[in-house]
Amino acid sequence: MKLFADLIRDLDSTNKTTAKVAALVNYFIAAPDKDKVWAIAILSHRRPPRPVNTTLIRSWAAELANIPLWLFEESYHIVGDLAETIALIIPSSQSTSEKSLSEFVDEIILLKALPEKEKKDYLIENWTKLSYYERFVFTKLITGSFRIGISQKLMTRALSKATEIEEDILAYRLMGNWDPSKTTFHNLIIKQRESDFVSKPYPFYLAYPLEEAVEELGAISDWYIEHKWDGIRAQIIIRNNEVFVWSRGEELVTDKYPEFHGLPGTVPDGTVLDGEILAFPNETIGSFNDLQKRIGRKNISNNLLKNTPVILKAYDLLEWKGADIRNRPLRERRQLLEGLLDLERMEGLPIYLSGICNLNNWKEVTNERAKAREYKSEGLMIKNKNSPYRVGRKKGDWWKWKVDPMRIDAVLTYAMRGHGRRTNLFTDYTFALWDTESEELVTFAKAYSGLTDAEFRKIDAWIKKNTLERFGPVRSVTPQLVFEIAFEGVALSKRHKSGVATRFPRIVRWRQDKKVDEANTLEDLKKMISHPISRHE
Repeated sequence: MKLFADLIRDLDSTNKTTAKVAALVNYFIAAPDKDKVWAIAILSHRRPPRPVNTTLIRSWAAELANIPLWLFEESYHIVGDLAETIALIIPSSQSTSEKSLSEFVDEIILLKALPEKEKKDYLIENWTKLSYYERFVFTKLITGSFRIGISQKLMTRALSKATEIEEDILAYRLMGNWDPSKTTFHNLIIKQRESDFVSKPYPFYLAYPLEEAVEELGAISDWYIEHKWDGIRAQIIIRNNEVFVWSRGEELVTDKYPEFHGLPGTVPDGTVLDGEILAFPNETIGSFNDLQKRIGRKNISNNLLKNTPVILKAYDLLEWKGADIRNRPLRERRQLLEGLLDLERMEGLPIYLSGICNLNNWKEVTNERAKAREYKSEGLMIKNKNSPYRVGRKKGDWWKWKVDPMRIDAVLTYAMRGHGRRTNLFTDYTFALWDTESEELVTFAKAYSGLTDAEFRKIDAWIKKNTLERFGPVRSVTPQLVFEIAFEGVALSKRHKSGVATRFPRIVRWRQDKKVDEANTLEDLKKMISHPISRHE
């Protein structure tokens, strides 16, 4: 456990990616193989089930620390993390445990079936014996909430450095529902499989934001103009009569999108498509809010498949008949792609061609960009017809020209303390708009970025003087301050009280020139929802 606790300490003490990777590499080299498997599982969110509810955990921790529960709760609200709070309030121990990470995990799995008294005794015994970071990690394992800012990609990169196995091969090996208690490090990571290489994607080519007037790009005849679809960038690979779906984050997500499982046998073997996974309810492009119903789901139910199906909007062909064609000009790759997706056998399959806009001059391009939201797109992509498919973000050949964000004036109604260096300031805000029927403010979005440190401090002081009620770490405040909020999109949503959901809301400015009754209404927000043009091309 000490080795894993030291890893968590090292990860927690830096924001530098290189330092985090180095700490992980050192751990994967030094740790016992069984601990490595559990570390991979924990860092990729495959944690053992929680054996004790957090209400009991908080009560026992307060009792052990000899403080009233209300004081523990206040401390918890300020610290913001239960495991960290417990690690701080319980008297420090100079001892460390000789037990390994995997031994602790095995005990925690068995703990779930024990009587409450035995659970309490087990927690108290370990809380009093473990050092600060060991106690922190131990409690994280108990609560099942192990988020420390390490992505699957970062962990895969470190594993690659420690084992000298390529990252995309490791990403494939780590996919699926493998059980850390039933596999070994060798079988999971080291053992070679022929399928590792069959599934390999290509590095994604990324566009640069347009930096100059669009007219500066020269003759429009040199460029393809298409819509920038608002979904999940993906490559679909068909090799050896199997299909593999990779996200841009280098995550293998084949099991999340069963719509594509029927492609082998229809799409020729040795094909790699680049495109965007989009929600496609009622055979029209949905919003990103629709797509979020599918993102992160462990189990895709038949009802979810029926109500929120997905398609791939394909805009490039990277491999054809088993040959890498990325160095061929885009116009040639595009011609092959159009031929592939024009086949009658593609009818009814979840792949659509991303259409090229037939535009004659840059003014028409500007006008098409203005209509982007009607097509459920984020703007336009402008691609040089002679460009190869490069690696990473390169200037010159592929440009993205996104639409300007939507904006609305809203009222601050709730506030919560921030995180990190803003832990002692109220910087996480909830905003509301006027409901014209009830003449009440209805919350619609949360935001925590966009203001200067000086503005945050000034607003924090105002919040503390104008608190109406407290709900744990949250305070309701006098509805008085107005802020301009920007966001990338808006859609109807049954999950929100307001009936709408905004995408990427952030604060643009504090409208000290506006009174609360001058803020916008929910009706104003709903008018921004595009009525989509139903087109598939």
